[in-house]
Amino acid sequence: MTAPSLTNSRHIVIDMQRLFAEETVWHTPAVTEILPNVLDLTHAFADRTLFAKFMVPAAPSHATGRWRTYYERWSMLTTGTMDPAMQDLVAPLAALAEPRNVIEKTTYSIFGAPGFHERMIAEGVDTLIFSGVETDVCVLASLFHAIDAGFHVIVASDAIGSSTPLSHAATLEHILSRMPEQVEFRTTVELVTAASHA
Repeated sequence: MTAPSLTNSRHIVIDMQRLFAEETVWHTPAVTEILPNVLDLTHAFADRTLFAKFMVPAAPSHATGRWRTYYERWSMLTTGTMDPAMQDLVAPLAALAEPRNVIEKTTYSIFGAPGFHERMIAEGVDTLIFSGVETDVCVLASLFHAIDAGFHVIVASDAIGSSTPLSHAATLEHILSRMPEQVEFRTTVELVTAASHA
């Protein structure tokens, strides 16, 4: 199968934030591990990179539906309790991000951010390249939404990670591998090389 061109692609960085990089109950060591590759991809797709940020409410009562129950469990990570700056991108990425390329979301999927899907259609995007965390939560939710919306999905296999290595491996090996027509796996080196020709 011939791989689609990356000319009309966007690199989507999922949740590479202090909230996950630092010592919180949501600490994900993979953030530090994959950061060099995410940075390489961000430089390679400099004008085509978007940064998704998972935004938390001020208090559980500010959330709706089952999200309220969720934040009752994780109330220590609401902005009424923790420093709101913990939602910032990790420093190396924050230095590269521009406001127009930062997408704030309150759901697992980036497609839950108002106007994101419409923006991709308006910009003629047909391929989404994903990096970031966590493989089995926000990355996976965004991937499935992208697949359902008809985008070709590329997973930067060495630039995603999870706080649960077993779930990370299972997502790649047993879930996404079932969709070869819609999901492609590429390494950072392969993507950086391809970006230079796009």
